[in-house]
Amino acid sequence: MSSEDAYVSTREAADLLGISLRTAQLWVESGVLLAWKTSGGHRRILRQSVDALLAERARQSGAVTKKSTATDALKVVVVEDDQDLLRLIELSLSDLPRPTEVRSAKDGFAGLVLIGQFLPDLVIADLNMPGMDGFRMIQSLIGSEFAPTKIIVSTALSPAGIELKGGLPDSIEILQKPYSLELLEEKVLGMIKR
Repeated sequence: MSSEDAYVSTREAADLLGISLRTAQLWVESGVLLAWKTSGGHRRILRQSVDALLAERARQSGAVTKKSTATDALKVVVVEDDQDLLRLIELSLSDLPRPTEVRSAKDGFAGLVLIGQFLPDLVIADLNMPGMDGFRMIQSLIGSEFAPTKIIVSTALSPAGIELKGGLPDSIEILQKPYSLELLEEKVLGMIKR
């Protein structure tokens, strides 16, 4: 690959990834796509970071944990690095009265790719994860065309700890760990009723 092929413009990255120009810009600002600015102020995105997202998208395409054939199924993405908790959440959501399709990712980066591909109604995310944490993932989602109807975060951080890390938008529900799965089910059922 020549040095000219090592970078793409924001528009080219958006076209390659099938996202809007604004989402590509947001992903650059949040560090999902690695880039630098020319002296004229134009972004040049590292082609390898675009390729990494495309590869992750291809890998995630088979990551279905429960699939419903109903067209009105609630689409949920769970982003959680604790595999035991992830399994409990998946089991809990499988008992809801509405058909539910659940997919999962282990960190914010994989979560963003999966959300962009799957377009869920609901995202349930941990805030503290290796690699890209929940704060950066949410920052990348807000204002993008991939933003879900609802985001619920789970964390062991106190409200003051959340504020110290930059805070969260008011529309996001926070579940303090440890929480009961019944409480999570209540939140999801409330969303379904609305």
